[in-house]
Amino acid sequence: MQVEWFDALEDQGAAPDGAFQQSAPYAVAAAFAGAGLSRVIVRDGGAVVAWAQVLRRRGMRLVLRGPVWADGVHDADRRYALRRIARQGAVVVATPETPMAGVGLVPLITPRFCALWSLLPKPDDLRAGTQGKWRNRVVSAARQGVEIRSAGPAALQLLVEAEAVQRHHRGYRSLPAGFSMALPEAALRLWQWHEGGQVHAAMCFVRHGTWATYHLGWADARARAVGAHGLMLWQAALSLRGEGVTTLDL
Repeated sequence: MQVEWFDALEDQGAAPDGAFQQSAPYAVAAAFAGAGLSRVIVRDGGAVVAWAQVLRRRGMRLVLRGPVWADGVHDADRRYALRRIARQGAVVVATPETPMAGVGLVPLITPRFCALWSLLPKPDDLRAGTQGKWRNRVVSAARQGVEIRSAGPAALQLLVEAEAVQRHHRGYRSLPAGFSMALPEAALRLWQWHEGGQVHAAMCFVRHGTWATYHLGWADARARAVGAHGLMLWQAALSLRGEGVTTLDL
């Protein structure tokens, strides 16, 4: 197998669809935030076996939720490709979407679970695949007259500022504001809920290929009381599905 390294922002053609951390919008925002980032392509006889974005940090290289594998690549070839990526003079920590084990691969962290929502079924099937309590909240919000609106990229600034306050009060961590503001506008999908001329809730998703990823969300007390976020997520899923998104990463 041959390993080819490129600058993260160098155009190497369309990559296989996968997690946000392996996408072009992530590369743009990470580079703006000052992260060292490379792209690597592994080929076997000219055919692409694996594609990955690699973060460089303090003598380590991180492959977050990657590599992204070509269809039909066997486990043995995946292990060999990952070893080839690791032969670059630095410790490589990879968190592939599917567990891997073998000689030279040392598990350092426990597997994490990601909520991936397939948008391929028909709309009625999408609703049927969700939890009953969540469906009831969506129906309740709609009956209360909650109307969700799509918003343009300019709405991101308000969401970033409101989510930062929310994060401070709840004590959780998130990506820096500069990262979010550096995301390509063409990849952003935003929704808001207005009442009385005021924004009470908002969500931002990032589209990358046939995938989209939930990025930021904020809701004030009024929005939480009426369940606006559930209805917002539902309508966002339908809208994303309508433009060709097949997987929504929550």
